[in-house]
Amino acid sequence: MIEVENINGFEWDNGNIEKNWQRHHILNTEAEQVFFNEPLILFDEKHSTEVEMRYHALGYTDNDKYLLVVFTVRKQLIRIISARTMSQKERKIYNEKTKADS
Repeated sequence: MIEVENINGFEWDNGNIEKNWQRHHILNTEAEQVFFNEPLILFDEKHSTEVEMRYHALGYTDNDKYLLVVFTVRKQLIRIISARTMSQKERKIYNEKTKADS
């Protein structure tokens, strides 16, 4: 599993910034905020490959938007692939996991 404390920042593809805004109305700064707010839940994506591992993060922004962020890590930088509002099922998982951990 990824160790967030070893990350040095973020890397963005301009197409992904635009896509996240057009499809989900999520700003790149909002997606980044998820990694600085606790609790943060990280897990491996089921469709990762050996070439590039992908991860999911469940967390919230500074304005209390609950997001799912799909990302990979390249050279100690988080490269966000997609960000959107959590589904009801994801929100339930997030709430159950954060209650269990507290």
